[in-house]
Amino acid sequence: MGGSRARYLIFFQYFGTKYSGVVRAPESQAVLGVENYLEMAAQKLRPVGKVKFSISSRTDSGVHAISNSAHVDIERTSDKSPFSEAILVKALNFHLHPEPISVLKAIRVSDDFHARFKAISRTYFYRVVTGCTNKDLPVFERDLCWAASESHLDITRVQEAAQFFVGTHDFSGFRSTNKETPFRSPVKTLLQAHIAPSSCILLNQVQNSDLQFWDFTFKGKSFTYNQVRRMTSALVAVGLGHLTPKHIKLHLEERKPPVYPGNLVAPPSGLFLKEVEYDETDLQCKEPEVRRRSPGDT
Repeated sequence: MGGSRARYLIFFQYFGTKYSGVVRAPESQAVLGVENYLEMAAQKLRPVGKVKFSISSRTDSGVHAISNSAHVDIERTSDKSPFSEAILVKALNFHLHPEPISVLKAIRVSDDFHARFKAISRTYFYRVVTGCTNKDLPVFERDLCWAASESHLDITRVQEAAQFFVGTHDFSGFRSTNKETPFRSPVKTLLQAHIAPSSCILLNQVQNSDLQFWDFTFKGKSFTYNQVRRMTSALVAVGLGHLTPKHIKLHLEERKPPVYPGNLVAPPSGLFLKEVEYDETDLQCKEPEVRRRSPGDT
């Protein structure tokens, strides 16, 4: 039987602590990925065939997303029209409950649209708190930031150092290795590096006046593996006096990782994917949409 097939760009958010990451994990694995739950929700819409999401931006276990994106093809039987965008959002969220995953928006796109390759920028921010240890974090901030130090940062030095990251560089000194590293270029263009007090809505509820929260925001078309977490760690080291701003410039030029006390990859819990941007012209469906509703629609 012929089907009614449509491709959608889906924007979704999630609290990443309980997942293996955003991408699909083997079903035999104890901890699954966000993609597993998106696909299970989509299968409950009774599509024709198996539904697969194509994620635009990978995030690791423990990393959160204010807004990630993916494209997905959903085919229905010939007697049913494609889901409207609003109905699809509502239906997916119904079947995702009670997981801490929420679909924010769906846009009908052309059949050749690709969520990963059509993205023009990605913005991440990393939440850092100083003035306490991890065990002293307020309850509602746990798993949502990095308690980097009981000492406060010299933010002027941090902001100066961050600007050395802006532009096109070989970030070999600020990436981790994984199975894909040898096949991915370390040359990336950072469009923005901005350090500012955190905009977290819980700040006014924090009673400990010694705490200082900061958002380390980075924007670029793409990032190499663990780049944001390693840049953040190095900038915190600058703020604590372990490195100078010029060390950042030097290590970028030499393509070598900086060495400093406590050298580490900032933990995943403070990292958020804030936004994936697209050119508006790419979001216009080139095929006519069918808006009629049949009696069998849900």
